[in-house]
Amino acid sequence: MFGADAPDPAEDAIPEPPAPEGPGLFGFDDPPPPPVAAAAPAPVAAPKPAADGQPYRVLARKYRPRDFSELVGQDALVRTLRNAFATGRVAHAFMLTGVRGVGKTTTARIIARALNCIGVDGNGGPTPEPCGVCANCTAILADRHPDVMELDAASNNGVDDVRELREAVRYRPAQARFKIYILDEVHMLSNAAFNALLKTLEEPPPAVKFIFATTELRKVPATILSRCQTFHLPRVPQATLRAHYGNICAKEGVEAEEEALSIIARAADGSVRDGLSLLDQAIALSAGAVTGETVREMLGLADRTLVLDALEAALTGDMPALIGHLDRAHERGAEPGVVLADMLELTHTLTRLHAVPGLAGDLSLPEHERTRGAALAQKLSVPVLGRAWQILLKGVPEIAEAPDRRAALEMVLIRLAHVADMPTPGDLVRRLTEGGGAPAAPRPNPNGGGGGPTLRAIAGGGAVVVAEPEAAPQFAPMPTTWQEVVALAADPDPALHAQLRHEVHPVSLAPGKIEIVPRPAAPRDLAGKLSLLLEKATGTRWVVTISRDQGAATLGDQGKAAEAERLAAARVHPFVQAILAAFPGAEVQNVRDTRADNYGLIGAALLGRVAESPDDLPEFAPPDAMPAYDDDEAPSDED
Repeated sequence: MFGADAPDPAEDAIPEPPAPEGPGLFGFDDPPPPPVAAAAPAPVAAPKPAADGQPYRVLARKYRPRDFSELVGQDALVRTLRNAFATGRVAHAFMLTGVRGVGKTTTARIIARALNCIGVDGNGGPTPEPCGVCANCTAILADRHPDVMELDAASNNGVDDVRELREAVRYRPAQARFKIYILDEVHMLSNAAFNALLKTLEEPPPAVKFIFATTELRKVPATILSRCQTFHLPRVPQATLRAHYGNICAKEGVEAEEEALSIIARAADGSVRDGLSLLDQAIALSAGAVTGETVREMLGLADRTLVLDALEAALTGDMPALIGHLDRAHERGAEPGVVLADMLELTHTLTRLHAVPGLAGDLSLPEHERTRGAALAQKLSVPVLGRAWQILLKGVPEIAEAPDRRAALEMVLIRLAHVADMPTPGDLVRRLTEGGGAPAAPRPNPNGGGGGPTLRAIAGGGAVVVAEPEAAPQFAPMPTTWQEVVALAADPDPALHAQLRHEVHPVSLAPGKIEIVPRPAAPRDLAGKLSLLLEKATGTRWVVTISRDQGAATLGDQGKAAEAERLAAARVHPFVQAILAAFPGAEVQNVRDTRADNYGLIGAALLGRVAESPDDLPEFAPPDAMPAYDDDEAPSDED
């Protein structure tokens, strides 16, 4: 797991090996001769592109930093480590954390060379400027030094692996000044492995150094962190990445537009390695001339100018222009989710330009955003930009979940354009307080409720809240049939409505008094709920009594019975029988009577018994009663 600490005996069997120029990978077989300055190799030049016929090395490997001066965007880390080497205060354990591609493993290798460098003359000590040409430096650069072991904690995460490491650290270095263990993604170690490492990490042998790297610092136990010097490697700024990629293109002899480098730097999101991978792909795609259009096509991005055009059309409510811009973005292969993400980023940029107009001079922004964007930002208010941000942000999950992502993007932006001409809440308050406009008259409450407090402007620009007198509540008319009683519950309480229709046998009904017989399945508080409902609806106190009588059928059963009667009557009708005879197999399924109410009844529902006294009689006539006329209105026999 951790490499060999002794020379391979098979190498001794090779006849007459060439004389080494310095110490080998595993040290000298005999005591080393005194170093001679004249025999030292000359410094090697900067790496050049691979010659024809040799394997191609990707840019991320080819331009990997070899010393602290070549690290990109990690000035605080470099300054701290330089001072530590200069003062001899180099810790025995380092914890390097940051997002992928910012240089954690590269920094660990540079620290390993700095600790083990012996200089060109072979007499050097730990230095922040490793020479890069001594035996230790070249072996570490080639990843073949026996005393620098780089381990993947994701695959060596067990307690047995750590026990093997603990056994290995007991032995002195085979060749270098220090044994160095680099554990990448150390947060992948198991809890048992971390616990097994604690004692060794706290009191390691003098010639052992540990360098840990992780992208998930919060997963590393605090007991481990307290024994290490922790360095947070930040994301590399876009301007730094853009300049770095430009230098690499110059060394590679590749022409690259500034816009293309800006897009790659923005897509890298602070990761040097991610950006180099994208640059490698862009060079291969463009055959040596990297353009902004090529990079946008490679990444599936819409032109930033086109995104700004579409966003401006949405913010100004120009629907035809908006749809046209979206169609062009689709034709260019722009992914809807990426377009929406670009609009969110652009909305944030416009908000910053509105808040701090001086940012228009920031050269890191594209030219069209510094000119058109700054002008548009000053035309829009922060509430409008904030509303646009919220609408776009809510559209992100909509697009991710929609079966047609293009249609989802259009719906989000059409919604944004629809509210473009609507005033914000702050504008409404300002109009009222400054007397610039009056609110529309409140619509009357159908239930009789008042309009509530009204904001009124007064002299001097102030505002007061005046409570309008509440209008008298309007009540529903007194119910005269059981259907009307049940219907009062349909809107405010659908559950109660269903219970009254199917679980209650009506007995008698009079103004302010109802007798019912609930079924066993009805809730116990049904009578109280019905009484409260009637009182709120009619403004009159009602008494609901549970009767011992049998009562009539429920309203639902009466409706079913009436439907069955109509169906039976229809089936014996001569005209229907003639149709059934003409079409064998046909049947009558249902009969609709336009005179029936929502419960399938024509007239009032049946009650269980008649009221006992004239005072309890309802103020309505039974459905089969003859109409009453005055003497002069009575119909004649001829009628």
